[in-house]
Order: sequence, then structure tokens, then C-alpha cells
Amino acid sequence: MAYTAPIEEMAFLLRQVAGLDELFATGQFGEMEADLVLPILEEAGKLAGEVLAPLNAAGDKAGAQLTDKGVRPAPGFAEAYKAFQEAGWMGLAFPEEHGGQSGPKALALAVMEMVHGANMSFGLAPMLSFGAIEALMAHGTPQQQALYLPKLVSAEWTGTMNLTEPQAGSDVGALKTKAIPNEDGSYAISGQKIYITWGDHDLTENIIHLVLARLPDAPEGSRGVSLFLVPKVLVNADGSLGEANAVRCIGLEKKIGIHASPTCVMEYDGAIGWLIGEANKGLAHMFTMMNSARLNVGLEGVGVGEAAFQEALAYAQERKQGAAPGVDGAAPILHHADVRRMLTTMRARVMAARVICYATGTAADLAEHGASEEARAAAKAREDLLTPIAKAWSTDMGVEVASLGVQVHGGMGFMDETLAAQLFRDARIAPIYEGTNGIQAIDLVGRKVARDGGMAMGVMLGEVRETARSARASNEPQLVQIADRLEAAADALTAATDWMVETMTSDKETALAGATAYLALAGDVIGGHFLAQSAVAARSEAGKLRTSMLALAGFFAETALAEAPGRVAGITGSGNLIREASEALFGLSQ
Repeated sequence: MAYTAPIEEMAFLLRQVAGLDELFATGQFGEMEADLVLPILEEAGKLAGEVLAPLNAAGDKAGAQLTDKGVRPAPGFAEAYKAFQEAGWMGLAFPEEHGGQSGPKALALAVMEMVHGANMSFGLAPMLSFGAIEALMAHGTPQQQALYLPKLVSAEWTGTMNLTEPQAGSDVGALKTKAIPNEDGSYAISGQKIYITWGDHDLTENIIHLVLARLPDAPEGSRGVSLFLVPKVLVNADGSLGEANAVRCIGLEKKIGIHASPTCVMEYDGAIGWLIGEANKGLAHMFTMMNSARLNVGLEGVGVGEAAFQEALAYAQERKQGAAPGVDGAAPILHHADVRRMLTTMRARVMAARVICYATGTAADLAEHGASEEARAAAKAREDLLTPIAKAWSTDMGVEVASLGVQVHGGMGFMDETLAAQLFRDARIAPIYEGTNGIQAIDLVGRKVARDGGMAMGVMLGEVRETARSARASNEPQLVQIADRLEAAADALTAATDWMVETMTSDKETALAGATAYLALAGDVIGGHFLAQSAVAARSEAGKLRTSMLALAGFFAETALAEAPGRVAGITGSGNLIREASEALFGLSQ
């Protein structure tokens, strides 16, 4: 696989649109400053392009293997992980007190985008560790933090998240794994977990599992779930490794994609673990890890989308078929208008998702490092609003773009040995990970929009309108046209938001029927806003960056944003239609 990270575009979006320079101005990032962004991205790009990408197709074919000594990753992954670990990429955004580099989260997100774009199966290993680190930083005891965080932050150990059980999918309250207190303050954890990404491997000498389980006297449902730290190998008080714990992988799931990422069935047979945070508050504690994972999963959509675009563009430049004006003989299919339409759609949507995710990361950092309590609260509201959009819109985009990549390849794209086919298969898991995209839509309209009466979305829409005014003030015809489309799209999202806030209080079921369509519209409008911002900011740039940003913003405005006004009816009317059709189609009375 040939993958080249779009470093110039990434650095521009981070600094000029996502607000990275504003973060550095807070002075909260030690010796790291804006001038280091490009060199950091360049080094990460080398790892992605030269080390990880060449393993992608080979890893897909070889897969991970379960042996009598545990799971063995695909050939080359151990060496690649060592390169990732020794370069310190895991600790880029974590505090120096735990061995990190105290950099901005948005910058770390950009690095992980490259990792996922080059090799999504590989990227899933550090991605889960990010969440484990954040959960321990937020809820672990000082002793737990001192014992486990340095090794996790240095990537010497990896972390996992153990939620799902055979009888309990997204309904975490139905889990049955037990935690029995031991006399020494530890717990005996027994049960089975499924779909555990990188649940076992030999890349590192230890794996730290974060496991949801029930105490003997726990209440029923999600209110009775606690979170436990269960290491693969027990850790002595001095940090040295002791005996193997009673946890093992008993099977590998057979999946349509991400074959090189071991997805494990894990068995806990009286494994020793320790409570993280408060008893019966495990689901709330786990959400710290899940929110981190949701944003990183959004970056998976961006990374795989970028890889699919690059692969499709390369094929379109080489594959000759049909005639084209000015070309003698058969022309490369890039000359055909519909192929260029697909490629432009791919690139514009990847760019929009990229900056949505970066902006979410910046908001997370400002929520912690903002200059005032008011600024931190506003940034937190922005992070909360954007997180479900970053996860769901970006992963839906990744599947759509990977599918278009197959279409550009034509019949060759349907052949299993092509990278286009692999990327399509790999991308399909992301809308399911960390709460399906339908759950993200429910979260958006229920917790992030209706709960505050639409205030956070109203602030966002105010910024969308300000971007339209800036574009119009340029007096450049194409930017003025973008402003027209952006204003109309903002009006559509405003109308949909007002309806959603009102209907969530009076008829929740009807409102939820339109939740997915509402999230899709919000992603389009916010993505169009950021692309328009990019085009305005790029006016001061020279050469290809300026022209490409304007072209992508213009195309997105005339496609996604132009459709926005007509999509409000699909949000507000779908609930009644679903209710009326339920009995006829499914035998359900409403």
C-alpha cells in the first residue's frame, strides 16, 4: 500500500481552522509550540508511510492467529509496534508527570489519523490504550496511577476495554460478569467478554484490561456496574511483573475486515482485579474511556477515507478506458466527469470530517486549559456537542468514501485482493464501534441538544453564520456563493433544532425517529462551515493549498449544503411515517 499523509493540509487545518494556535497561546503546553507542528507531523508521516502502510495488505491476508501460547499478531506488527513505542507517539498528549509530552490532543489526533490511514488494524492497539489512560487519570487511585500509567503512556504496556458479553450488546446493564471481594482488597473477576479488540497479543509484556463487572450486592441494571483493572500479568508493588493472571483469550472472532487486529473472546476465571473509582459507578467511569474512543474512532473514518481516496486517485490516473477530449487513444478514467465527481466527493467529505475531529480535540483541550471558568465551560459544551457528530458523521463518511473508492475501481474494486476492497471492509466496523451511530444520534438530540434547550447548537450556528458573513465580505464570487449556501443550510439546521428541542419534550419517540437524519444534517452544516472557514483562511496562502481549499468548499456547498433545506422535512416527518407503517410492516402497534 502506498500511503502519503497530507501533511501540509493537516498542519493548515490544525493551526488556521481547528484553533491549535489559540491553544498554544494559553501557555499550557510546556516547550511545545506552533513551530513544532509541521516537524512532528512529518515524523509521524514517515512512520505511517514507511513502516505501517507496507504491512496493511499483508496483515489483512495473514491475520492474527490464536496459538497455545496466546495470540500472535500478523508478521511485522511486533517490529512496527516497537518503532511506534520507541518514538514516544503514545505519550504525545499526556502529562509529563506520567511520562508524556503534554502536547495538544488535536495534534495527537492528527498523528493517529495517519496511523489509521496507513494501517487501521495496527492503529486499534494504541487507540484502546488512549482510553485506558484517560480512564485511569480521571478515576484511578494515586497508587494505581503510579503503578500503571507510566507503562501505558510509554506504550510499554497496552490497555483494553471489556464491556460486551454474549447476552448483552449495547445494553451494558445486562452484563453478568462477577466481581467477588478478596480479603486483601482485590476482587476475583469471573465471566466472559466478547469483541475485545487487541485483547491478547505479544507486542508488549503486559496488557491492562479495564473490565465492567457486578459486585455481589449490586443493584440490577446499569446502576449496578463497577469498573475493574485486571492485568494480564500481575504487577508487584515495585512495578516488576509477577505471575500470570487468570485471564486468557479463548477464541478469535472471524470478521469481514480488520483481520490483522485480533478481536478476542476473553475468559476471566477468578482473575485478580482492583476497583477503579466508586462501586456501582463503573458505567459512568467507563464513559471517560468511551468518549476518548469515540473521537478516535471518528479519526478511523477520516484515515481510511483518506487512504481510499489516495488509492482511487492513483487507479484513476493509471486505468485507461474510453475516449476523452484532447487525449489520443484510450484515456485515463480520471478524464471522465463522473469519476472526477466521485473523487471530489471523497476528498471534500474527508476534509470536512478531518477538521470536525480536529476541532473536537481542540475543544477538549480548551475545556481543560481555557483562560477562564467561562471559557472552559463553553469549550466543554462544544466538545460534548461535537463528539457524537465527529464519531458518527466521520465513520459514515468513511464507509461512503471507501464504497466510492470501490466504484472508481469498477469490477477490479470488487476483487477481494485489492486494497480498495480491504479498505471498504475495514471501514465498516467504525460506525458500530463505541456505541453504534444510531446511539450517537440519540445522544446528540437527547443529551447535547434537547437537554440545554438547543443552546450549544445555537452557539455553533452563530459561528456558522459568522463564517458565512466572512465569506461574503471577501467579495470573491465563489466565496459569496458558498456564503449563500451556508446561510440557507444554517437556516435548515436551526429549524430542525427548534423542532427537535420541542418534540423531545412532547413526543420523544417521534423525535428519536428523526435523530439519525438530524445528526447527518448537523454534520453536513458544521462540516461545510469548517470548509468555508478553510477557504477564507487559505486566501492568505499561496499556490495549490489556496485553490484546493476553495474548490473543496465550493463543491461541498453545491452538493451537501445545497440539499440541506430539503432535508428538514425528512427529520420532522419521519416519526409519524414510521408510526403509521409499523403495524403494516412489522406487526407492531403504536
